[in-house]
Parts: sequence; structure tokens; C-alpha cells
Amino acid sequence: MLFPFIERLVKSMKILKKIGKISIILLGIFLFGNVCLYIYCLITPKIQISKNQSYYLYDNKNNEIFNNYSWVSLEEISPYLIDATLSTEDKHFYNHIGFDYLRIAKAILKNIASGSLSEGASTITQQYAKNLYLTYDKTWKRKIEEAILAFELETHYTKDEILEGYLNTINYGGVFGIENASQYYFNKSAKDLNLAEASMLAGIPQSPSNYSPLYNEELAKKRQKTVLTLMYNNDKIDEDELNQAYNEKLTYSGNKNSEITSGLMYFKDAVLNELLQIPNIPDSLLTTGGIKIYTTLDSTAQAVLEKSIDDKDMGELQIAAIMMNPNNGDVLALVGGTDYNASQFNRAISAKRQVGSTMKPFLYYAALESGFTSASSFISEKTTFSFSNNSTYTPKNYNDKYANGPLSMGAAIAYSDNIYAIKTHLFLGEEKLVSISNRLGIDNNLSAVPSLALGTEEISLMNMVSGYSSFANMGNKINGHLIKKIEDSKGNILYEFEEKKVNILDESLVYILNEMLTYTYDQSFIDYNYPTLISLAPRMSNKYSVKSGTTNTDMWIIGYNKNAVLGVWTGYDDNRNFSSEVSNFHKDIWIETMENYLKDKDNTWYDAPDNIVGVLVNPITGELIDNEEEKGKIFYFLRGTEPYVGDKYNFDSVFNQNDTDNIIEN
Repeated sequence: MLFPFIERLVKSMKILKKIGKISIILLGIFLFGNVCLYIYCLITPKIQISKNQSYYLYDNKNNEIFNNYSWVSLEEISPYLIDATLSTEDKHFYNHIGFDYLRIAKAILKNIASGSLSEGASTITQQYAKNLYLTYDKTWKRKIEEAILAFELETHYTKDEILEGYLNTINYGGVFGIENASQYYFNKSAKDLNLAEASMLAGIPQSPSNYSPLYNEELAKKRQKTVLTLMYNNDKIDEDELNQAYNEKLTYSGNKNSEITSGLMYFKDAVLNELLQIPNIPDSLLTTGGIKIYTTLDSTAQAVLEKSIDDKDMGELQIAAIMMNPNNGDVLALVGGTDYNASQFNRAISAKRQVGSTMKPFLYYAALESGFTSASSFISEKTTFSFSNNSTYTPKNYNDKYANGPLSMGAAIAYSDNIYAIKTHLFLGEEKLVSISNRLGIDNNLSAVPSLALGTEEISLMNMVSGYSSFANMGNKINGHLIKKIEDSKGNILYEFEEKKVNILDESLVYILNEMLTYTYDQSFIDYNYPTLISLAPRMSNKYSVKSGTTNTDMWIIGYNKNAVLGVWTGYDDNRNFSSEVSNFHKDIWIETMENYLKDKDNTWYDAPDNIVGVLVNPITGELIDNEEEKGKIFYFLRGTEPYVGDKYNFDSVFNQNDTDNIIEN
């Protein structure tokens, strides 16, 4: 195998001569590094891959929901499929050591000529390494890991073993492995595929969402023609075979409504990600000949969530959603994107985005803990905050609407008032919000800055939903998880999740916060402004605590009752700003999913602790009602902290006396 490799290396160097001596020097350095890496791979232990690398996933009712693949040997795969794959993906597969240097050189020249990075040069070995062990992040770290793994595969395994593994794990439009794909599309074994069928399947992996004939037969036929042409150019078929295969009418047995949905694939990936965090389990996965993973998935919750998403025409807009049982941390449903075939990046667990005003409940719990009440007021008006380092900060409310007078905490939550939030944040001291967020499990290294209160920090959806779960279960910290139990093929328990609840919040204060988070859709707050989620009120048959958050690039909604917490995020992968036409898909998906999932459950509201009292107050100012004709709303207080007749107290008078920060009213 070494001589063909050297021959291709010489050809690569001849091409690179065209772009100068510097490139040759760089190539020399690169090759020296490769030699060192090859020696390293020779002396390191053999990495383990196995045909027995199978696993079975079960939902929380012990119904099987997924198994990874049916492994077949290379001899059990149609020669047409093998030739089609090699011609399409890596025609020099048997003549390189994991990297096709001539192909890389040509790709560099084409990218230079076109001024883009559109031309790729990944070999089958590199793709197999990525499929086996890596995420789909487009980072240098991932590329380096991929290179090392590719070298290790080439060092320790034969070409036939690598090709066999690749064909048994590749994505054929949401169906993984050639045997599964053959059965799914054509209801036959991989060894029985004819040229027309094989060329159709071989074209899918380059872009599974575009080239699956079940999703876009027109594009799939064009791709099939490309595959057949490449086979013809590589002398694998003659012209008559090409034309006959292309013109053959194919009948498909599969359909778009496969039980293995796009959302389920994201859930599966999240499970495997968690699996890798459990000590000793990855080794068992490779050696036991198949493991059983019992997950937290509620198939009903997953189905209603996916249906709501599928009913929306979201275009390029992406989504992430997680539903969690707040009482034990079970992830009941999860979706990591709009289309798994188009992108396997799992936004539910891997993306960190600006959380906007969904950060505010953490702030307001901290305020309640520090002596604020639901009626505590600040003046809400256009404000510039000035600091001792001569910097200033001028936040604005959405639509530039302000009370221009005292605003209660309850109303500030209803309207998501930014001025109130910043005043509260600065009054408490910026470290207070960092501290409470850490207590609630937000594991970011949060910056104690004024804008933290408005959600400028990037946090994962899983983190946020877990944090909100402590509000939903009245003050206990739980561990969000997807795996309940793991067994080997003989039924031996390899791992079992241990539920641990730690009380971290005051139950009475949580009750007050939960009540205030119902004000976001409460008609009592229709005044100079509207509650942020008032449009959802007519669609609610249950009472929920819920908060939305919006930045220029991210839309969030997280809400709950005793039975479930659901967080939904929408945005663009490239962080572009929203256009004015973008719809509130996140809100529609949230309310539809919660209502449909909870319709047959006991959705009684939280019982008020004994030390909680309700008082009729003006919902905007928080002052006691002293006029029978005045519109009122019952606010909740710790006994002894409720307002009294004539109480006009607000925190601005104290806020203005702060030694380090002051406000300039515009």
C-alpha cells in the first residue's frame, strides 16, 4: 500500500509547485508532522471498534424506540453499492493512508480560484472517524481529533475493515447503516441491491436531507446521475449500464412517516452524549455486544412537541426544545433542530445563546430573598445609569414604553420592564444574580455586569430548563438527565440514576414568584402596556408560570406547572438578527405542546404555604386599594411584609443614595 501512497504524494507535490516554494516548505512541515503522528499511532494501543457496538434505547414505558444498526460484512453488501460509494466519496481509498493529499491539493487550488471554502477533501476514513466518535462542530479542535482518529484507524485496521465500518454507520437520510437503508428504501438486503438502487443510495450521504428520494426525488435523481457518471468515469460500469440504471423506475418501500423521527434522533444523540459522561460505560458499550439504555423519554410528550414543530413553516429558523419533569429531572422530550438530516448539531444541549428576559426570574427570586416584595416599586422611566468608572448604561424597554411612575415588581414581570430589572440588579449588587444563578445550577462563568439582568449571557437550554425546574418543584435542585438505567446484553445493571434532591430555595418565596410569573398573561395588567404573553391567555386551560425573552438574535419561552417545565428557543445558527417578518413560533409551540401534553393530567395549582397572605393592591403601583372603584389584583406576601394603608414606599429613594452607582433621569 505504501507505493501507491508515495506515487500520489509525488503528484501532490508537483501540483503544489505551481503555487510556490513556500507552499512546498509548508507541505514538508505538514508531512513531518504526519510522520510523527503515524509513529505515535503505531506505538499507542489499538483503538477499539466493534461489530458488537450495538445499543437499544427504550422510553420510560420500556418500549424500544431505537437501535443503532444491523451490521453486515463487506461480503454481504452489493458490489454495485461498494463501487458507487468509492467512486463518489473516495476513489483513491485503497491508495492513501487516511488523507488524499492530491485531492487536498486540488481542493486548495479550487478554493483559491473561487475565493470560497466550498471544495472539501474528506476521505472515507475521516468520515468514519467523525461518525464513530466526534461531534459535528466545525472547529479546529474537532478537525485535529478527526485527523488523529483517522490515522489510528488506518494504522490498526485494514482498508476492508474501515470500509465495512463506514458503510454500516453512515447516514442514509435518517436511516443509519446500509443494511437498514436497503430494507427501509427497497425492502431487501444490502447484498441484493441492483445498480439503479445502489447508485441511488450511494448518493444520499453527501446531503441526506436533500438527496433522499423520499424527500426530494428530483434532486435525488440528479444526484444518482452524478454517481453513475463517476462510476462510468472510473470504469466500473459501461455507458449502457449507466443509461439503463438511470432510466429504471424505482419503487420505494420507506416513507417520511418512519417511527424514527428527526426529533428522536436528536434525543438519541443527547442520550449518547450523556452516556459518555458516565464512568466506565463507554468501554462496556464496545465490549458487551449490545447494551440496553432505558431513557426518560415520554413518547407522548415527544410526539406532541414534534407535531407542533412540524406544523410550522420555519424556513431557515432553527429550534431547540426541552420538556422536563421538575420533580425528578427526567427529560420527557427533546428536539435539537428543525431537521436532523440537514444538521446533526444538537442545539438543545450543545448551543449557548443569549437568554434575554428569561434571566429575570432568577433576579426576582434573589430580590424576594433580600427583602423585596411583589409590591416593591421602582420608578420606570427612561434612565441612564452612571458608574464610578465614568461609564454609562442606557437600557430601553421594548417598544420604548414606560410607566413614568412607580411600578411594582409584579407589573415589572408582566411587562418585562428592563428599567426595573436593572435598578433591582444594581440595588442588590451585581454579584447577587451571579450567586443565585450558580445556586440554581447555571454553570457558566457569569460576569457580574449590569446587563446580566437582561440576559446578555449565553447559556444552554438544558441549563435554563433545569434552573426553572427548581421553581416548578418549589425549591429543590434536581439533576436534568436522559438515562434512567443501563443493562448489558445479559441483563446485568451497569448503571442506574440516583435521584438526589437538595433544597436550595425558600418554598414561600418560590410560591410568590410562581404567582408573579402568571402575570405575564393576566388581563389585570392591561394598562399603559400589555403583558408580554397576553396573546396566549385565550389558549390556556391551565394555570402556568411562564416567562419569555427576546434579543436581536434569540427568542425564548420557558414555563411550567407542577407536572412539566418546557423551554423553547428559536433563532438562526449564524446569529443573524431577526427580521420583522419572523413569527412567534416559539410561543405557539410552547402553548400547543403544554396544553396537549397536560390535557389529561391533574394540573391543580401549588398550595400556598401557611405564612403566605394575599392582599388586594393596585397591580401597577403595588399600593393598597383604598377606593372601591379602583381596579385591583391580589398580590401575595410573606405574613408581616404585606403593605399597609398609606404605604407609599418604593426603593428609588434608597437606590439614589447608593455610594458607588447613581442614576441620571432623562
